[in-house]
Amino acid sequence: MKNTLIICQARYASTRLPGKVLLTIRNKPLLWYVLKRLELVKTPNQVIIATSTSASNKPLLDYLKEYKINYYAGDENDVLDRFYQTAKQFNGDIIVRITSDCPLIDPALIDHGLEIFLHSNVDYLSNVHPPTFPDGYDIEIFSFKALETSWEKAKLNSEREHVTPFIYNNPKIYSIENFQNDKDLSNIRLTVDTKQDFTLISKIIENFYDRWTEFDLKDVITFINQNPHLLKINSQYKRNEGYFKSLKEDKLINT
Repeated sequence: MKNTLIICQARYASTRLPGKVLLTIRNKPLLWYVLKRLELVKTPNQVIIATSTSASNKPLLDYLKEYKINYYAGDENDVLDRFYQTAKQFNGDIIVRITSDCPLIDPALIDHGLEIFLHSNVDYLSNVHPPTFPDGYDIEIFSFKALETSWEKAKLNSEREHVTPFIYNNPKIYSIENFQNDKDLSNIRLTVDTKQDFTLISKIIENFYDRWTEFDLKDVITFINQNPHLLKINSQYKRNEGYFKSLKEDKLINT
């Protein structure tokens, strides 16, 4: 049986919202909400936090140790290496990539993606090329072999910092598939990268707090449709700004 790892990347020193993974809502850090959602994934898996050894990351490392959460600490900037070393250490065959700024992630969506991946014999599956789900529901699933070859071949900073660009930008090397939502909701931003994002997510978490293990994406969209003013809180931000910034500043890594 193949070993499935859900690797959640997290670090304390976020550029635009420092310490966001440990910002609290109802006395619980954002990361707690992410992990509780991931616990609901039904496909057998192991959840691992991929974080960094940077001194600035100490508060997060202390939290992971205190609550005995499985993690791997690696390079601060080479997140591809961090993922590869995490997958290698925990013997992963199938890797699900999730980020720690997505506390509303739908576990049923991860199960759906894994079912497609396991029956399609592809190297890489996602729901972001093109995106049709809200920002904050991004899922990428890939084989360890695809991760390993990309780790060996990726040379650009953008390919190292964002883990998967080398894979999805090379369809001649890897077999790639995308799954889509019934309705395009990609204009909705439900991730946490700024103070405004955190304000919006806090309001949604407060609404679903008492049934944190019982709601899904449809429930969130219903709540937003009933409160359309909420989306104005963070409407000034664009999807994947960090990646596009990396592309503008791209250069080869030192070899």
